Amino acid sequence: MTQSLIPLLERIAISLERLAPPQPKIENIDKYNCFIWSAQNNELTPIQNMSFIDFHLLQGIENQKETLFLNTYHFAKNLPANNVLLWGARGTGKSSLIKSVYHEVNSKLSTICPLLKIIEIPRDDIYSLPILLRLLKPLSYKFIIFSDDLSFESEDRDYKALKSVLDGGIAGRPENVLFYATSNRRHLMPRNMIENESSSAINPSEAIEEKVSLSDRFGLWIGFHNCSKDLFDQIVTEYAKARKLPISKEDLIAQANEWSVTRGARNGRVAWQFIEDLTAKLSSG
Repeated sequence: MTQSLIPLLERIAISLERLAPPQPKIENIDKYNCFIWSAQNNELTPIQNMSFIDFHLLQGIENQKETLFLNTYHFAKNLPANNVLLWGARGTGKSSLIKSVYHEVNSKLSTICPLLKIIEIPRDDIYSLPILLRLLKPLSYKFIIFSDDLSFESEDRDYKALKSVLDGGIAGRPENVLFYATSNRRHLMPRNMIENESSSAINPSEAIEEKVSLSDRFGLWIGFHNCSKDLFDQIVTEYAKARKLPISKEDLIAQANEWSVTRGARNGRVAWQFIEDLTAKLSSG
């Protein structure tokens, strides 16, 4: 009887091993600088060439550029630095600035200090942040963990995981890690959720404070706003100059504004998309 159970128990053990999540692992950490974290596989996938816009080409966000650059520079130089929330309208350059600042700091400091590395973590994998931090803590490199378009609909496991990481918990946030996030919401939660909580709570002020407490845990808030027509024209002009496009300024501005009307927006992302399209047309024509 006992012998007949052995094959069955072996099959059960194999099935359980398949169901268990893979052991966390880091490979090629010395070879690459940019990664995407996969919670499903518990591993970092290297990115050989992360696309970014040159730091000096980003127009109309000078204060934001300086603030984020200095924070990142201080971090790279082993000085105190803050987790950062970049919030504001879509297409205004939040994620572009993170990548541009990362490359700019690395280019200035790569010869005198260890390279920074950047890891993008998808919104749906935020719950696995503690696992990732445990992997990174003993390493000699410095890491910026970056999450794009971050928001929460409720205090789910992702919300609580991020809150714990920003608080530091008993162990504290690893000194070699910073967390940068972009969001369209300043408080990372819908306004109607905060208002509903306020109207139904016994103590409305405490309820609101709890809902906005997550964003308060970021040491820096950097705001972004839609640009004016003059600024949009300036951004397009600088992009065209960098590409050395054979077009007059009058034609460039006219086409750019027509493009922005069709897109229903005027911001840095729309300007870049226009330049990409114009570059292709001028190259093929």
